[in-house]
Amino acid sequence: MKVLVIGSGGREHALCWSLAKSPLCSELFCAPGNAGIASVATCVAIAAEDIEAIANYCGENKIDFVVVGPEGPLVLGLVDRLTALGIKSFGPSAAAAALEGSKGFMKDICAKYKVPTAAYGRFTDADAAKTFIRQQGAPIVVKTDGLAAGKGVIIAETLEDAERAVDAAMTDAVFGDAGAELVIEEFMTGEEASFFVLTDGVSALSLLSAQDHKRVGDGDTGLNTGGMGAYSPAPVLTAELEKQVLAEIVQPTIDGMRAEGKAYTGVLYAGLMLTPEGPKLIEYNVRFGDPECQVLMMLLKSDILPALMATYDATLDQIDLEWHDEAALTVVMAAKGYPGSYSKGDEIGGLAEAGTEEGVVVFHAGTKAGDGDQVLANGGRVLNVTAKAPAIAEAQTRAYAAVDRLDWPGGFCRRDIGWRAIQRG
Repeated sequence: MKVLVIGSGGREHALCWSLAKSPLCSELFCAPGNAGIASVATCVAIAAEDIEAIANYCGENKIDFVVVGPEGPLVLGLVDRLTALGIKSFGPSAAAAALEGSKGFMKDICAKYKVPTAAYGRFTDADAAKTFIRQQGAPIVVKTDGLAAGKGVIIAETLEDAERAVDAAMTDAVFGDAGAELVIEEFMTGEEASFFVLTDGVSALSLLSAQDHKRVGDGDTGLNTGGMGAYSPAPVLTAELEKQVLAEIVQPTIDGMRAEGKAYTGVLYAGLMLTPEGPKLIEYNVRFGDPECQVLMMLLKSDILPALMATYDATLDQIDLEWHDEAALTVVMAAKGYPGSYSKGDEIGGLAEAGTEEGVVVFHAGTKAGDGDQVLANGGRVLNVTAKAPAIAEAQTRAYAAVDRLDWPGGFCRRDIGWRAIQRG
């Protein structure tokens, strides 16, 4: 079977790494891929959001199954285009991908189907948004309705910060069209966790839980990022809580989307806040988390391909996944300056040495091939140094031992990934 993965990040490298082990996969391709993905798949120079070029490539090369990694192509309708051509794929339709593509749509679905989440308002007028903010008080959360490359969520500690966020999005258009409408939410307190299910639009198959570290600095300080590291399983998300999340948040959403005529298939990623009142939904993502996908793939013992295909074939109730009874942890190596401005093109040394550490795989998130065997930094988040071990503390030790083998003066990482879980014991 010929399989094509769409994307170029660490999530896609982890998916390709897992798919390459499947006996069902005879040929594996990735568009556009990166320097690390090239070691397990044939990279194709097509942008992830070039829908027509991807569709043409699939037809010309008789691709049997397409795994869509990032949210952009999903929101743009890649799955719809492939379905029209009779090509099977993993991921939701454009209508269903609105769960991530429009935060307002997602909140309205939650309200209609009684999914616990933060109180909110939707606004297309800046003055009305500011009036709502003054009525609610601070802290408060200001979100762009549309996709903003992970940068459209502002946690405002003061009313002034919130009003500045409204002006930046709606008046200054710093997020482009994504900020034309805003969702303003109450600020929830608690611990965050990530919960993933595969779904065929009816059934839901739970995957392992995970937690990521959004802040750029040690101790969860500094600016928010796309994620500086993650670990799985998340001790805070107990088996009882997982059952509650599935029953009160995830399954009502799947049933509600089907009732709306927008059946959701693929992976559904629920970002949760574990509040004193119980788990509440922060947001949905319509793809695997990044870097959570990396730790999930490290722990998956089963062949991933039949499970992904079952979401399309509506046979998910026949799938039973097996996991390693261990823990996994990933440390993100980022370019200095991230999440602000950063340089590209630095050579990264020590990759082979880092990969020799026990239980370690280095997934590439933002790299490109240079001359000869050179690997160059080509993004903000560049490497995901991922380790598997019997416990999170040991996985952390292995991951940082591998990090210390890298020779990349232009990179940095947090040194405390997994601290919450390790502190819990």
